[in-house]
Amino acid sequence: MSIVAKRMDRFPPSPSVVVTQRARQLRAEGRDIISLSIGEPDFPTPEHVKRAAVAAMERNQTKYTPIDGTPELKQAVCLKFRRDNGLSYTPEQITVGTGGKQVIHNAILSTVEPGDEVIIPTPYWISYSLMVMMAEGVSVHVPCRQENGFKLQPGDLDRAITPKTKWLMLNSPSNPSGATYSRDELKALGDVLLRHPHVHILTDDIYEHIRYDGREFATIAQVQPNLYERTLTMNGVSKAYAMTGWRIGFAAGPVSLIKAMGKLQSQITSGPNAIAQAASVEALTGPQEFLHERAAIFQERRDVVVDLLNQVPGLKCHKPEGAFYVFPSCAGLIGKKTPDGSVLRSDSDVALYLLEKAGVAVVLGDAYGMSPFFRVSYATSMDLLKDGCGRIKRACEVLV
Repeated sequence: MSIVAKRMDRFPPSPSVVVTQRARQLRAEGRDIISLSIGEPDFPTPEHVKRAAVAAMERNQTKYTPIDGTPELKQAVCLKFRRDNGLSYTPEQITVGTGGKQVIHNAILSTVEPGDEVIIPTPYWISYSLMVMMAEGVSVHVPCRQENGFKLQPGDLDRAITPKTKWLMLNSPSNPSGATYSRDELKALGDVLLRHPHVHILTDDIYEHIRYDGREFATIAQVQPNLYERTLTMNGVSKAYAMTGWRIGFAAGPVSLIKAMGKLQSQITSGPNAIAQAASVEALTGPQEFLHERAAIFQERRDVVVDLLNQVPGLKCHKPEGAFYVFPSCAGLIGKKTPDGSVLRSDSDVALYLLEKAGVAVVLGDAYGMSPFFRVSYATSMDLLKDGCGRIKRACEVLV
């Protein structure tokens, strides 16, 4: 008799697990594998942030913290929202968790009843649907076409809303597509949501500071003030401040929701890491100039990767407006034969072929709910990006 709970049968295996396991095996065999699949900045955590962590330890600031964030970090988060987004919150409206993933999960588990629907624009970050499934909710995937910049269209949103809709999930800039909504685009979505007062909005702004071409950042509670009380605005320090391993995420929203999320967190992890919270205070309140410098480096990488991938026969790569991913269509490769006579029938086959033939690890589009595509992360050196894209091109040129 298995010890594993039957609920685990509802969770499908990760679509990317085959590629990941094969990449690990090839490396163990001595193959040179370039990973373009890692979703974290290759920059180090800024020195002033690391010094703040050391100072916290020297002050013996190493004890349990309040369940959903220290007063100092909550004040810093309020400052961040006021400075960067023009949004006014009090500490009672702020929650801090062990990474943005926990914050989103807390929100879903605290609000979604069995059968409630959550609208998720597709392609989407892998964990969104699984979180909804854990809460026994229903994910409503709304395809966002490449020709529309992978952005949710107001008419498609309106058609997806039903009396059972609890949340709309928005991620801008987006993982995996890099789609970044403008003020006008958010206002158009907000106009739809204003007609449906039972729908709440969970906006994942974790890539806020990684955007390109002088594009202004906007978030929906800022653009549509009448949605303020229906919006949970999530952010964190992982991407912009290169603090992925520090595991600090935060959100602002209605007090009743924030209290419920804290109640849930009190029985799961309790307070986030004390030292990481002290470092995050410095990240949010200290020098911010380096954010623009790093975004400029990412933009240079984006331009090179998009140009190189669009030279690959069978690929069509949209130029993203933010984050550090591209999400090229590989529809032109489907049905082609590899040198050994195998037929590429899916983006999974394409990803495995690129790994085997080119020694390049990418993430298949099916993992993000959209095929046939794959995700490439350009959060690595320019040399590796050029090498990886060159390998992809050579591997695709021999397909017939």
